[in-house]
Amino acid sequence: MGYMTINNRRVEFTDEKNVLSVIRKAGIELPTFCYHSELSTYGACRMCVVEDERGKVFASCSEVPRDGMTIFTNTPRLQHHRKMIIELMLASHDRDCTSCAKNGVCTLQALANQLNVSNVRFENYKKERPKDTSSDCIIRDPNKCILCGDCVRMCEEIQGLGILDFVSRGSKMHVTTAFDRPLSATECVGCGQCRIVCPTGAILIKRDMDPVWKDLADKNKIVVAQIAPAVRVAIGERFGLPEGENVIGLLVAALRRLGFDRVYDTNFGADLTVMEESKEFQERLASGGKLPLFTSCCPAWVKYCEQKYPEFKDNLSTCKSPQEMFGALLKEEARANADKESRKTVVVSIMPCSAKKAEIKRPEHFTAGEQDVDYVLSTVEVSRMIREAGLDLSNLKPEAMDMPFGLASGGGAIFGVTGGVTEAVLRRLVGSHGQETLEFISSTGIRGEDGIKEATVNLDEREVKIAVVNGLASAGKLLERIKAGEAYYDFVEVMACKSGCIGGGGQPAWRSSKAKKSRADGIYEVDRTSQIKISNENPIIENVYNGILKGKIHELLHTR
Repeated sequence: MGYMTINNRRVEFTDEKNVLSVIRKAGIELPTFCYHSELSTYGACRMCVVEDERGKVFASCSEVPRDGMTIFTNTPRLQHHRKMIIELMLASHDRDCTSCAKNGVCTLQALANQLNVSNVRFENYKKERPKDTSSDCIIRDPNKCILCGDCVRMCEEIQGLGILDFVSRGSKMHVTTAFDRPLSATECVGCGQCRIVCPTGAILIKRDMDPVWKDLADKNKIVVAQIAPAVRVAIGERFGLPEGENVIGLLVAALRRLGFDRVYDTNFGADLTVMEESKEFQERLASGGKLPLFTSCCPAWVKYCEQKYPEFKDNLSTCKSPQEMFGALLKEEARANADKESRKTVVVSIMPCSAKKAEIKRPEHFTAGEQDVDYVLSTVEVSRMIREAGLDLSNLKPEAMDMPFGLASGGGAIFGVTGGVTEAVLRRLVGSHGQETLEFISSTGIRGEDGIKEATVNLDEREVKIAVVNGLASAGKLLERIKAGEAYYDFVEVMACKSGCIGGGGQPAWRSSKAKKSRADGIYEVDRTSQIKISNENPIIENVYNGILKGKIHELLHTR
């Protein structure tokens, strides 16, 4: 324990890794562009500079706190430095803010307003570079890049891909891919984590709002929405509601006002996934099939495995993801009722994930020549549509999901957090379903934000070894250990994004781990208050297996 003097106030510090953390602990929110607690310290933007009693100016993010330090955070000298930095950034930035998708939620714009930078004295001499729209998931606009390096470090350190990096030096420096190739020609998996940390509009989610608006206005189409579990605990942040608050009822009400004919819960699709994945796992255990069985719910992880570790492709579960299972089910129901209903069914998934936009276009997700899911809208896109329609989510009254697919288990809900898929599968496979057993499963070590978590459980008198991974760099480390014979597992869950889908590339951007923790708490609250805890206890599931899915389980719910 030590003490610092910050702006003439004595502040205690303990294990804070830098001066910036101590300053924020004291309630002073210093501006930053390049600092994220989950990434390495870069110290490039210099917005967090402070001044000591001797007049030395230094970046607080890269300075270790020392007992007896005296610093000031808002002297005239520091104000001048920060304003100059913002002005220089704006001078080399595409300032067409009114038409930028980040307008209103842009960190550069917010800090320019905060610091009262109303005039830019310098001309922009940077050469205009073309936008990269080749990816199905994200768009890169290098003209809005401020060289903070957040995307570079995220892609390298957390995702282990290194798709983006700095090129050239001095005034010609810019961020791009190797050999300036389009994203579609790289090994980018579309996870969108670079977009989450980007403080400007340099990296954006690819929009699919316009065709959805068009279909909503088409009286010859039935437009069906399915809402992923992680969306309900994040979208409220865009409307001033508390972080992590479950606003599913408000979101259902908003979607109906936008014109959606039916609104269902992707948690139901997650229940189907639990049924099929647990069955597949039991079969592989019994028959000596390829183990470990890797989960296949995360499209970014599936693509990563195919590209980086093709030798493990046969270890991937053949189960489709929850959104694809549900999409196939809804389209099959529409085909079965074609003689009664002449209107075409359009399925729209509302997802926390940018990689889902590419997943729906993969050939294995077409049934009878028809795409199982027509469009994917991210949490951010749906929030924009709600605002565009003149609605305020916080002022609506909650409404219930449509039936029969509006009923789901708590096991389906926890798919939105890392470890949730594993926990739901274990609930399905264990013999006892009492509260004591559920608490035991949750305490095995599969919950939490660690990159790699391990657990051992007994199933049918057999010891089963499990690993739960979040973040693709962690996945790479685990796969290397398995390849080298240093580790053995029977079941491995992988989610590309840190903390799971609650931190997905389509979610509102987070600036601290507190927001993600609140979202996780919100997901677990959905599970705690759910009357149905286990997927096979969902009464609609049995009806679906005996009805629409009869004789078509593999065709509709598994990849080919």
